[in-house]
Amino acid sequence: MAAFTGQGDPRRSLSLLWRAEDSGKGRRTRPPRGPEPTLSVDAIVDAGIAVADAEGMAALSMRTVGERLGRTAMALYTYVPGKTELVDLMYDRALAELPTDYDPAPGWRSAVTSWAADTWEFSLRHPWVLQVSQARPVPGPHECAALETLLRVLYTTGLDSAALRRIVPLLLHFVRGSARTAAESRAASAAIGVSAEDRWHSRTGTPAEVVPDFAERFPLLVRLETEGAAPPPGEGPAGPHRAAFEAGLTVVLDGIEAALARRAAAD
Repeated sequence: MAAFTGQGDPRRSLSLLWRAEDSGKGRRTRPPRGPEPTLSVDAIVDAGIAVADAEGMAALSMRTVGERLGRTAMALYTYVPGKTELVDLMYDRALAELPTDYDPAPGWRSAVTSWAADTWEFSLRHPWVLQVSQARPVPGPHECAALETLLRVLYTTGLDSAALRRIVPLLLHFVRGSARTAAESRAASAAIGVSAEDRWHSRTGTPAEVVPDFAERFPLLVRLETEGAAPPPGEGPAGPHRAAFEAGLTVVLDGIEAALARRAAAD
């Protein structure tokens, strides 16, 4: 199930994301007086990420985060208004792991390939980020930095902003979608206690056993599965999901090169 960002007060979320001193509604991100606080927004966000990394987004609540910190859920509300704002903060904080610079010397294609690989691997380290919907983004500093990094590379192609407004979402959706499939495969193996390889072996030949005329009804599916069939899948770096990601990325980058060629021809 998707976790939608921006469900809380957007001004409050933006204030917390950018660490403004006051949210604009008279509520500060830390108590204005009294003894030095023993909690902080950063500590709460880090604990939230730890919960999501270890147990998934379904386990995330103000109570579980409080338990990780040795506090009650109520103790957290002085710093973070609720779970919806916490998700905004967690997502942006996690993005701080991504590199913010790629060497332009080998060319834009090499740089975008490195960016895509880093983003794909990041998503598998924190699969819960793939459940954070991009339908209503609340832009935080690290999300802006990540987009700025990609744009810094893509603007070197010479494509204009109108073209890049279409290309950037394409790249983001492709990487997220590919990573989501790989993450779900890992989660399925963990949930049912059966490896991807064993799942592959268990389904091999099953349609033909159940549906005797399967090959006659779906000849192209059979052809696709049998011609040059790859070894049984694994879930490591050389597994089929990574291979599909790399092959798909090549097609996407070929498309960008084709757009560049058309632009050059028009000039």
